[in-house]
Amino acid sequence: MTVALPERAVRSPLARYWQSLWLLAKRDLRVRYSTSALGYFWSILDPLVMAGIYWFVFTQVFQRPVGEEPYMVFLLAALLSWTWFNGSVSDATRAFLKEAKLVRSTKIPRTIWVASLALSKGIEFVASLPVLAFFAIVSGASVNGNLAFFGLGIIIQAVLTVGIGLIVAPLVVFFRDMERAVKLALRFLFYASPVIYGLSDLPNESLQFWAAFNPLSGIFSIYRSGFFPEQLNWFAVALSAGMSIVILCIGILVFKRTVRSVLKEI
Repeated sequence: MTVALPERAVRSPLARYWQSLWLLAKRDLRVRYSTSALGYFWSILDPLVMAGIYWFVFTQVFQRPVGEEPYMVFLLAALLSWTWFNGSVSDATRAFLKEAKLVRSTKIPRTIWVASLALSKGIEFVASLPVLAFFAIVSGASVNGNLAFFGLGIIIQAVLTVGIGLIVAPLVVFFRDMERAVKLALRFLFYASPVIYGLSDLPNESLQFWAAFNPLSGIFSIYRSGFFPEQLNWFAVALSAGMSIVILCIGILVFKRTVRSVLKEI
Protein backbone atom coordinates (compact mmCIF):
# COMPACT_ATOMS: atom_id res chain seq x y z
CA MET A 1 0.00 0.00 0.00
CA THR A 2 1.48 3.33 -1.03
CA VAL A 3 0.54 6.82 0.02
CA ALA A 4 -0.15 9.35 -2.72
CA LEU A 5 1.31 12.55 -1.37
CA PRO A 6 0.52 15.88 -3.06
CA GLU A 7 2.78 16.62 -6.03
CA ARG A 8 2.44 20.36 -6.18
CA ALA A 9 4.45 22.51 -3.85
CA VAL A 10 2.78 23.86 -0.76
CA ARG A 11 3.65 27.33 0.45
CA SER A 12 4.50 26.54 4.06
CA PRO A 13 5.96 23.41 5.73
CA LEU A 14 3.10 23.51 8.24
CA ALA A 15 0.47 23.43 5.48
CA ARG A 16 2.34 20.59 3.82
CA TYR A 17 2.46 18.71 7.11
CA TRP A 18 -1.29 19.05 7.67
CA GLN A 19 -2.05 18.05 4.10
CA SER A 20 0.06 14.90 4.42
CA LEU A 21 -1.46 14.17 7.82
CA TRP A 22 -4.96 14.40 6.40
CA LEU A 23 -4.09 12.12 3.49
CA LEU A 24 -2.65 9.47 5.81
CA ALA A 25 -5.63 9.66 8.15
CA LYS A 26 -8.04 9.22 5.22
CA ARG A 27 -5.97 6.29 3.99
CA ASP A 28 -6.13 4.63 7.43
CA LEU A 29 -9.91 4.98 7.51
CA ARG A 30 -10.28 3.74 3.94
CA VAL A 31 -8.11 0.68 4.56
CA ARG A 32 -9.89 -0.07 7.84
CA TYR A 33 -13.37 -0.09 6.33
CA SER A 34 -12.82 -1.03 2.67
CA THR A 35 -13.21 -4.77 3.36
CA SER A 36 -15.85 -4.38 6.06
CA ALA A 37 -19.52 -4.88 5.28
CA LEU A 38 -20.65 -2.97 8.35
CA GLY A 39 -18.01 -0.27 8.04
CA TYR A 40 -18.81 2.64 10.35
CA PHE A 41 -20.89 0.49 12.71
CA TRP A 42 -17.83 -1.45 13.84
CA SER A 43 -16.38 1.76 15.29
CA ILE A 44 -19.35 2.14 17.64
CA LEU A 45 -20.21 -1.52 18.26
CA ASP A 46 -17.47 -2.23 20.80
CA PRO A 47 -18.14 0.74 23.13
CA LEU A 48 -21.88 0.19 22.71
CA VAL A 49 -21.66 -3.48 23.74
CA MET A 50 -19.39 -2.65 26.67
CA ALA A 51 -21.74 0.13 27.79
CA GLY A 52 -24.64 -2.33 27.65
CA ILE A 53 -22.74 -4.85 29.78
CA TYR A 54 -21.76 -2.31 32.43
CA TRP A 55 -25.25 -0.83 32.45
CA PHE A 56 -26.74 -4.28 33.09
CA VAL A 57 -24.20 -5.19 35.79
CA PHE A 58 -24.41 -1.96 37.77
CA THR A 59 -28.10 -1.17 37.39
CA GLN A 60 -29.80 -4.55 37.10
CA VAL A 61 -27.55 -6.99 38.97
CA PHE A 62 -25.90 -5.01 41.78
CA GLN A 63 -28.21 -1.99 41.60
CA ARG A 64 -25.33 0.06 42.98
CA PRO A 65 -25.67 3.85 42.58
CA VAL A 66 -22.54 4.39 40.49
CA GLY A 67 -22.40 7.44 38.26
CA GLU A 68 -25.57 9.30 37.42
CA GLU A 69 -28.88 8.67 35.70
CA PRO A 70 -29.37 8.04 32.86
CA TYR A 71 -26.41 5.73 33.40
CA MET A 72 -26.09 4.73 29.72
CA VAL A 73 -25.41 8.37 28.79
CA PHE A 74 -22.99 8.67 31.70
CA LEU A 75 -21.13 5.58 30.47
CA LEU A 76 -21.04 6.41 26.77
CA ALA A 77 -19.74 9.93 27.37
CA ALA A 78 -16.53 8.36 28.70
CA LEU A 79 -16.47 5.02 26.85
CA LEU A 80 -16.49 6.59 23.40
CA SER A 81 -13.61 8.81 24.45
CA TRP A 82 -11.76 5.83 25.94
CA THR A 83 -12.14 3.94 22.67
CA TRP A 84 -10.35 6.78 20.86
CA PHE A 85 -7.54 6.85 23.42
CA ASN A 86 -7.15 3.08 23.69
CA GLY A 87 -7.21 2.51 19.93
CA SER A 88 -4.69 5.27 19.19
CA VAL A 89 -2.16 4.15 21.82
CA SER A 90 -2.54 0.48 20.86
CA ASP A 91 -2.02 1.25 17.17
CA ALA A 92 0.97 3.46 18.01
CA THR A 93 2.86 0.37 19.17
CA ARG A 94 2.87 -0.79 15.53
CA ALA A 95 3.16 2.63 13.87
CA PHE A 96 6.68 2.06 12.51
CA LEU A 97 6.90 -1.74 12.42
CA LYS A 98 3.75 -2.19 10.34
CA GLU A 99 4.90 -0.01 7.43
CA ALA A 100 8.65 0.06 7.86
CA LYS A 101 9.49 0.41 4.16
CA LEU A 102 7.13 3.34 3.70
CA VAL A 103 8.42 5.07 6.82
CA ARG A 104 12.02 4.78 5.60
CA SER A 105 11.35 5.85 2.01
CA THR A 106 9.15 8.92 2.49
CA LYS A 107 10.49 12.41 3.15
CA ILE A 108 7.60 13.57 5.34
CA PRO A 109 8.22 14.09 9.09
CA ARG A 110 7.96 10.74 10.87
CA THR A 111 5.74 12.20 13.59
CA ILE A 112 2.96 12.07 11.02
CA TRP A 113 2.75 8.29 11.36
CA VAL A 114 1.73 8.71 14.99
CA ALA A 115 -0.38 11.83 14.55
CA SER A 116 -2.38 10.26 11.70
CA LEU A 117 -3.43 7.39 13.98
CA ALA A 118 -4.71 9.84 16.59
CA LEU A 119 -6.50 11.82 13.87
CA SER A 120 -8.21 8.83 12.26
CA LYS A 121 -9.34 7.49 15.65
CA GLY A 122 -10.46 10.99 16.57
CA ILE A 123 -12.60 11.15 13.43
CA GLU A 124 -14.18 7.85 14.47
CA PHE A 125 -14.86 9.33 17.90
CA VAL A 126 -16.62 12.36 16.41
CA ALA A 127 -18.55 10.07 14.05
CA SER A 128 -19.76 8.04 17.05
CA LEU A 129 -21.22 11.04 18.88
CA PRO A 130 -24.66 10.63 17.23
CA VAL A 131 -24.95 7.40 19.25
CA LEU A 132 -24.46 9.38 22.45
CA ALA A 133 -27.01 11.94 21.25
CA PHE A 134 -29.49 9.14 20.44
CA PHE A 135 -29.32 7.66 23.95
CA ALA A 136 -29.49 11.12 25.48
CA ILE A 137 -32.74 11.81 23.59
CA VAL A 138 -34.26 8.38 24.24
CA SER A 139 -33.44 8.44 27.96
CA GLY A 140 -34.54 12.05 28.38
CA ALA A 141 -31.16 13.34 29.52
CA SER A 142 -31.00 17.10 29.97
CA VAL A 143 -28.31 19.20 28.32
CA ASN A 144 -26.74 22.43 29.47
CA GLY A 145 -24.28 25.10 28.38
CA ASN A 146 -21.28 22.96 29.30
CA LEU A 147 -21.66 21.30 25.92
CA ALA A 148 -19.70 24.29 24.65
CA PHE A 149 -16.62 22.85 26.39
CA PHE A 150 -16.79 19.63 24.36
CA GLY A 151 -14.26 20.94 21.87
CA LEU A 152 -11.84 21.70 24.72
CA GLY A 153 -12.00 18.04 25.74
CA ILE A 154 -11.20 16.97 22.17
CA ILE A 155 -8.18 19.30 22.01
CA ILE A 156 -6.77 18.12 25.36
CA GLN A 157 -7.31 14.47 24.46
CA ALA A 158 -5.67 14.92 21.06
CA VAL A 159 -2.59 16.48 22.70
CA LEU A 160 -2.42 13.68 25.28
CA THR A 161 -2.91 10.91 22.73
CA VAL A 162 -0.26 12.20 20.33
CA GLY A 163 2.18 12.75 23.21
CA ILE A 164 1.86 9.19 24.47
CA GLY A 165 2.03 7.85 20.92
CA LEU A 166 5.31 9.69 20.29
CA ILE A 167 6.78 7.99 23.36
CA VAL A 168 5.43 4.51 22.69
CA ALA A 169 5.99 4.24 18.92
CA PRO A 170 9.80 4.52 18.85
CA LEU A 171 10.41 2.61 22.09
CA VAL A 172 8.52 -0.45 20.85
CA VAL A 173 10.98 -0.69 17.95
CA PHE A 174 13.81 -1.30 20.44
CA PHE A 175 11.83 -3.23 23.06
CA ARG A 176 9.34 -5.49 21.29
CA ASP A 177 7.86 -6.80 24.55
CA MET A 178 6.70 -3.27 25.24
CA GLU A 179 3.76 -3.82 22.89
CA ARG A 180 2.29 -6.38 25.28
CA ALA A 181 3.22 -4.23 28.26
CA VAL A 182 1.30 -1.29 26.78
CA LYS A 183 -1.80 -3.46 26.32
CA LEU A 184 -1.62 -4.59 29.95
CA ALA A 185 -1.11 -0.99 31.08
CA LEU A 186 -4.16 0.12 29.07
CA ARG A 187 -6.26 -2.61 30.64
CA PHE A 188 -5.22 -1.44 34.10
CA LEU A 189 -5.75 2.21 33.17
CA PHE A 190 -9.31 1.51 32.07
CA TYR A 191 -10.35 0.51 35.60
CA ALA A 192 -8.09 3.13 37.21
CA SER A 193 -9.83 5.86 35.18
CA PRO A 194 -13.35 7.21 35.90
CA VAL A 195 -15.00 5.44 32.96
CA ILE A 196 -17.64 3.30 34.69
CA TYR A 197 -17.71 5.65 37.67
CA GLY A 198 -17.10 9.34 38.30
CA LEU A 199 -14.51 11.09 40.45
CA SER A 200 -17.24 11.91 42.97
CA ASP A 201 -17.99 8.18 43.36
CA LEU A 202 -14.60 7.53 44.95
CA PRO A 203 -14.93 6.92 48.70
CA ASN A 204 -12.98 9.89 50.07
CA GLU A 205 -11.63 13.30 49.07
CA SER A 206 -8.02 12.16 49.29
CA LEU A 207 -8.58 9.47 46.69
CA GLN A 208 -10.51 11.89 44.51
CA PHE A 209 -7.60 14.33 44.70
CA TRP A 210 -5.02 11.80 43.54
CA ALA A 211 -7.35 10.35 40.90
CA ALA A 212 -7.55 13.82 39.36
CA PHE A 213 -3.87 13.45 38.38
CA ASN A 214 -4.96 10.86 35.83
CA PRO A 215 -5.13 13.11 32.73
CA LEU A 216 -8.17 11.22 31.47
CA SER A 217 -10.19 12.24 34.54
CA GLY A 218 -10.48 15.89 33.51
CA ILE A 219 -11.20 14.96 29.90
CA PHE A 220 -14.06 12.66 30.88
CA SER A 221 -15.46 15.30 33.23
CA ILE A 222 -15.65 17.74 30.32
CA TYR A 223 -17.51 15.30 28.08
CA ARG A 224 -19.97 14.38 30.83
CA SER A 225 -20.59 17.92 32.03
CA GLY A 226 -22.81 18.71 29.05
CA PHE A 227 -25.37 16.28 30.50
CA PHE A 228 -24.31 16.26 34.17
CA PRO A 229 -23.02 19.75 35.11
CA GLU A 230 -21.87 18.66 38.57
CA GLN A 231 -19.36 16.31 36.90
CA LEU A 232 -17.29 19.25 35.67
CA ASN A 233 -14.16 19.38 37.83
CA TRP A 234 -11.99 22.33 36.82
CA PHE A 235 -9.13 21.17 39.03
CA ALA A 236 -9.03 17.86 37.13
CA VAL A 237 -9.39 19.69 33.80
CA ALA A 238 -6.47 21.98 34.59
CA LEU A 239 -4.34 19.00 35.59
CA SER A 240 -5.34 17.17 32.41
CA ALA A 241 -4.41 20.13 30.23
CA GLY A 242 -1.09 20.71 32.00
CA MET A 243 -0.10 17.04 32.07
CA SER A 244 -1.09 16.56 28.43
CA ILE A 245 1.17 19.43 27.36
CA VAL A 246 4.04 18.04 29.44
CA ILE A 247 3.55 14.55 28.01
CA LEU A 248 3.50 15.98 24.47
CA CYS A 249 6.77 17.83 25.12
CA ILE A 250 8.34 14.66 26.52
CA GLY A 251 7.04 12.71 23.53
CA ILE A 252 8.57 15.16 21.06
CA LEU A 253 11.89 15.04 22.93
CA VAL A 254 11.94 11.22 23.03
CA PHE A 255 10.96 11.04 19.38
CA LYS A 256 13.66 13.46 18.22
CA ARG A 257 16.36 11.59 20.12
CA THR A 258 15.36 8.15 18.86
CA VAL A 259 14.07 8.66 15.30
CA ARG A 260 17.44 8.12 13.60
CA SER A 261 18.04 4.91 15.51
CA VAL A 262 14.49 3.82 14.70
CA LEU A 263 15.08 4.25 10.96
CA LYS A 264 18.18 2.08 11.23
CA GLU A 265 16.39 -0.58 13.27
CA ILE A 266 13.22 -1.08 11.22
